[in-house]
Formats: sequence, structure tokens, C-alpha cells
Amino acid sequence: ICLCYGICICLFNLTSATGIGVSHRAADARTTSAPTTPVPYKSPGPYLVEYPYRYHFIINEPTKCQQQKPFVVLVVPVAPHNRADRDIIRRTWGSESSALDKVVTLVFLLGLRSGEEAEKIQDQLLEESKEHGDLIQSNFLDCYKNLTIKTMVMLEWLDAYCPSAAYAMKIDSDMFLNVPNLVRMLADAPRTNYFTGLVTKSGLVLRDPKSKWYIPAEIYPEPVYPPYALGLGYVVSLDLQKKLVEASSHVLPIYIEDVFLGMCMKNLGIPLTEPPKWNYFNVLPVSYSRCAYSKLVATTTHQHADRVKDWEDFKKPGPYC
Repeated sequence: ICLCYGICICLFNLTSATGIGVSHRAADARTTSAPTTPVPYKSPGPYLVEYPYRYHFIINEPTKCQQQKPFVVLVVPVAPHNRADRDIIRRTWGSESSALDKVVTLVFLLGLRSGEEAEKIQDQLLEESKEHGDLIQSNFLDCYKNLTIKTMVMLEWLDAYCPSAAYAMKIDSDMFLNVPNLVRMLADAPRTNYFTGLVTKSGLVLRDPKSKWYIPAEIYPEPVYPPYALGLGYVVSLDLQKKLVEASSHVLPIYIEDVFLGMCMKNLGIPLTEPPKWNYFNVLPVSYSRCAYSKLVATTTHQHADRVKDWEDFKKPGPYC
């Protein structure tokens, strides 16, 4: 269930297990039966999440990276009910399984749906998983408050199942991604301690209780966050996932996931890397044109944009500009 006190305060779907990290006991097969009823849990508060914790996978693709041997893994966090965005991505940039002779692997990461339709949606997800083989689901409650949990489960999945990949990119479901430009950028990037995206170096801590990203001083007293990459899309070298998971046990688990990763990077003493071009990552939607989209790596899209139509136009032969 999810209670609201200005922002979403989630009660997590927890098992009786304790400890740090994702449990892989339920991850040997692609799917398991529908999850049991969530166990009530007392939230650590409206600004913190229950992590570290031993979450486990309900739907998994444990051999995907082993079979495909990707250079970069694209991980899209998405709500369980949001089949529409998953299908759009599968029809557009998510369909690009290689670029510049490098293998690209796509997975969608989701938690559990709560409420009356939870069982119905879970059955639909099991069928979708059988059809596409690209869903990863863990047993945390899927809501905005739990994005930090979702991010850390992503890193744990990468560490457990994609140890030979060079990079991973977390990218939101409403984005356009230029896969060849991403691979081209990574071809010249460091293979270790690499974390890039739209890097913010002087992010103010918002003290207005009406803000979606409000954090009170008793939770985080400093006025400015450490450098972090905006959560719309960022790239990490896959030596970092284990280091970030380890650092997370020493960092206050605030609910703002991109800031939390920046705090973990500070704990590790590893600086973020600026992208090689300032316009590679865009938090404000770039209006579609073949020329504009040929020069970026990722951008948010306008709410009513026809992403499939734009993609079909973008992939037509001929010069971009």
C-alpha cells in the first residue's frame, strides 16, 4: 500500500530475509509464480527508503548478458502497468541490438504494483516476459518514493548477471536515445570509475515543503548536494556497480535516487565525468528534427510527441542535416 503525506510514503513488500543486497534465490528461472501478499512494513520516514535490504527477483533474465555478451546494457526503470512505453521503446531505439559492431542489450526494471489490479497486472507481466524476455522485476513496491531502491536493485542485478559488460546506461522511459552516438562516446571512454550524464555540480537542497524534491535540514543539513548526474539518463562503467552498492551502506538512503548516487560517489572519492559534448544529454525536450537528434545522445521528449513516427523518420536513409 502507499500512504501520502505530501509525497509518497511506501510500505515495502518484504520477505523475512534480512541483510544487504538482492537475494537471487528466486532468480534461477525466468519467471516464478505471482508474488505473495506484501508484508506490512514501518517506513523509515517520508524522505528515506529501506535500503540496504535483501530484495529478490520475481521475474528475471539471468542468462541474458551471458548469451548476448553486450558492450552496453540499457536499463529502463518503468512502472509495472506502463506497457505502452515499453512497447514504444521496443519499436524505436530499444530495437537497436548493435551499433558500430558493439552489442547493445535492453532490459526493463520494475517493482510490484499495489492496489486492486495488482494480481491482474502481475499476470500480464508474466505473459509479457514470456513474449519479449526483457523484464526484470524485484519485490519492492514500485512508486516514486522508491526510485532509490529501484536504482540500487538495478546495480545489484548488473553486478550479479552482467559482469562482462563494459557499461550500463540507466534511461527513463520517456526519452529518445541515439544508440550509435552513445556507443561512439563510450568507445573513447574510460573503462573504470566512469560515471557521466548531465552532471550537476551545485544542486541546491530544496527546503520548500511543497517541492516534489523537498529534503528537511535534519535529514541533509548541507545547503548543496555533491555532484550528481540527473536521473533522466546516465552511464556507468560496470566496475562501479559493486563499489556503489558497497558505498550505499555508508550513505543515508534518501529517496532522490540521482542525488543518492552522487552521495555514494562522494563517499567513494570518485569524481563524475563531464560528457565530451555539452549537448549530449538534455533535460529539457529537444524538438524533433533529424539534424538535432543526430547530434545528441539522449533527450526528454514532448508529452504528445509521436515517438514512433519520429523514429521512423530518423531512421530513413539520407543525410541528417
